[in-house]
Amino acid sequence: MRGSMKETRIARISFFAASLAAILLLAGTAVAQSIQGVINGRNGATMTVQTQDMGNVVVVLTPDTVAEDVSGLFHARKKQMGLTVLVPGLQVQVQGNYNAQNQLVASTIKFNGKNLQAATDIQAGVAPVEQQTQQQQQELAQQQAKLQQQQAQLTAEQQQQAADEAKIAANKAAIAAVNKRFGELGEYNIWDEVTVYFGNGKVAVDPQYNAPLLALCQKAVTVTGYVIQVKGYASAVGSAALNQQLSQERAANVTEFLEQQGQIPLTNILAPGAMGTSRQVAPDTTSEGQAENRRVVVRVLQNKGIAGT
Repeated sequence: MRGSMKETRIARISFFAASLAAILLLAGTAVAQSIQGVINGRNGATMTVQTQDMGNVVVVLTPDTVAEDVSGLFHARKKQMGLTVLVPGLQVQVQGNYNAQNQLVASTIKFNGKNLQAATDIQAGVAPVEQQTQQQQQELAQQQAKLQQQQAQLTAEQQQQAADEAKIAANKAAIAAVNKRFGELGEYNIWDEVTVYFGNGKVAVDPQYNAPLLALCQKAVTVTGYVIQVKGYASAVGSAALNQQLSQERAANVTEFLEQQGQIPLTNILAPGAMGTSRQVAPDTTSEGQAENRRVVVRVLQNKGIAGT
């Protein structure tokens, strides 16, 4: 009797052990997963596999993940490869378990060597195209930036040209007014005259003209009702606006000398005439001619009515 009970107990334990093993086996089978598809992205330790029935599946790669080339009939020839061969475009079979984030943690990844070669060739062809596209985009951006810079420069030049034209027009009007004013001096006699010459771009009065100008002042004060006429000129070298300014500054500096050194009251000096490049006395094609045109003409005048002539 005791032997029969013992055998029954052993049978029950064996039954429970077999049932537990079956349950564990079924549980493991339910968790383990296998998918097939094409790698369409790699990002660090993860990659995405495009499957037909599940769409994109995120696959996690671990140091324990094994990548195998299963070429040959019935996949008889297996070759373990590094995970670096898992490139986009490669058709793979992934086995593993899902984690809490619904990502498939890969234990084994299998692929065919021919598919790997095809995917590698595709990557080799895509990379140069992408580089070429990026280079073309960079060149296009540089060309656009250069075009914008040229457009801005052109706009600035047009604005400067408009400003110069307005200044030239104003200078012409001023010269016309001065010419009219000095044209009315036909009723005056010229008692004395001194011409002061200037270097190219210079406006300061050279000391060599101090004595002639002082002598002119001394003679002027002896003339009843005298006035001193000052007209500045420039050569035609450079812009019209610059030449107009040079002729004005030269005439103003001579006038200042007459007032301060020659003791001539401003009431007896006609306003300095900035004549610019008008009334050239010599051709500007030679340096000598240009030197003759860079001048200020100073004259002592007396009204003919006062002189009785």
